[in-house]
Amino acid sequence: MTAATVTTPSSPHVMNTYGRLPIALSHGQGCRVWDVNGKEYLDALGGIAVNTLGHNHPQLVPALQDQLTKLIHTSNYYHIPLQEDLAKLLVERSGMSNVFFCSTGLEANEAALKLARKFGHDKGIERPEVVVYEKAFHGRSIATLSATGNPKVQAGFGPLVEGFIRVPVNNIAALKAATEGNPNVVAVFFEAIQGEGGVNPMHMDYLRDVRALCDQRDWLLMIDEVQCGMGRTGKWFAHQWAGIKPDVMPLAKGLGSGVPVGAVVVGPKAATIFQPGNHGSTFGGNPLSMRAGVETIRIMEAEGLLANAEKVGAHLKAGLEAALKAEIANGGVKEVRGQGLMMGVDLSKPCGALVQRAADAGLLISVTADSVVRLVPPLILSVAEADEIVAILAPLIAAFLKETA
Repeated sequence: MTAATVTTPSSPHVMNTYGRLPIALSHGQGCRVWDVNGKEYLDALGGIAVNTLGHNHPQLVPALQDQLTKLIHTSNYYHIPLQEDLAKLLVERSGMSNVFFCSTGLEANEAALKLARKFGHDKGIERPEVVVYEKAFHGRSIATLSATGNPKVQAGFGPLVEGFIRVPVNNIAALKAATEGNPNVVAVFFEAIQGEGGVNPMHMDYLRDVRALCDQRDWLLMIDEVQCGMGRTGKWFAHQWAGIKPDVMPLAKGLGSGVPVGAVVVGPKAATIFQPGNHGSTFGGNPLSMRAGVETIRIMEAEGLLANAEKVGAHLKAGLEAALKAEIANGGVKEVRGQGLMMGVDLSKPCGALVQRAADAGLLISVTADSVVRLVPPLILSVAEADEIVAILAPLIAAFLKETA
């Protein structure tokens, strides 16, 4: 590679909505990607938990190429058989009953909130209210932004949508106190593991307690599995570790392994709330996205990726804890937490600088909630690649903490 071929990415005609790194990626293979200058990176971000099967998967790519020669998009004026194929796969793996398809996690969460409102109105509740959580992130539309628990991303976009009651995570007493005697509550809405909020898991006992409370008070239990679902924790959906089922479950990100696919999976309590004309999506459920979802699930099962996520995730967590033992002991690293291949390394100070430093060292990561290094690699990650993540990341964290002490 000669100096003459090295380029600095620039996008002067694209709106400046992202704090991008000075990197433009060219191609990928497995858990590796290369930029336009030929530099190689180990991808521990996976398109933000999207690239379930990694890059250029030898079975997914030909399937999508085949679909491109048939139909890409038709609209929901007509039956799309692949929708039923994917819906059946999701229903079977969730134990729920029906599916609405859209294109993104934001759309899926917006649909969930509309379901909750309609559920309330159908019961005669004029001003329905939904319980949401501190540090939650559900999207950037006005409604999902209002449900989100991050004042930084809400700033400048008021007035926000009313009808939300905010409570802390993993505190059933606080939930009961915030809703006691309120006849307008219709649903409880949360992420099984908060992603943007800092990789914060809901405790298993708490999940079971909220399920019981929703049953007792005739509320919808709505669990956002957009980031933590689709096998990332070692089960199809993170809430399944608690042995419960939600009434409404938004999905997206990893469902199409890079092709935009969103879904709202519902149980019997929510299955008939929407009727024709109540909701829709132009691109949702088109043949290309449905083929991507069907093939993603098929390949995940054929390659045992749920078991791989659990095994390699546990290995990665243990490796990080061992490599950062001194930093954990002195409080520089507060905790390594998460489940499967959704991992957060919580530092004692803001650490956004680590994103560029890791990229310089050939590792793609993100930092969320200011001080949490987030790792959400493809579910095909190997033990050797997990060791490589540790070998690159741990010294960077140690050096960062030392120089900023």
